[in-house]
Amino acid sequence: MNWNNIQTQKQIEDAVNASYQKYQIIFKHSTTCPVSSMAKMRLESKWDLNHVDAHFLDLLSYRSISNYIAESLEVHHESPQLLLLKNGDVIYDSSHLDISVDEIKESINYSEQA
Repeated sequence: MNWNNIQTQKQIEDAVNASYQKYQIIFKHSTTCPVSSMAKMRLESKWDLNHVDAHFLDLLSYRSISNYIAESLEVHHESPQLLLLKNGDVIYDSSHLDISVDEIKESINYSEQA
């Protein structure tokens, strides 16, 4: 899994814009939280979505970016949190141990049938 590290608001804007061409995920991770580490490990071990760009936010280092994500994408802040973007919108939002590659796949399949 190739993570694109997020460090600026522009990178969020770029990911949102890229979601019109390709699915994008944003994973907000707390580097000191064991649940967040487990969610990240589960994602990385089962990741086989090469047609999805993966973005990683170190929540502790870039809390203001996390706040920007919540505000601009109109989602409630969670940690850990995974957002799946398509056409500028969040089509899947999950947190904690509900984060899974299978759920991402289901959301992609559902959005492609809609």
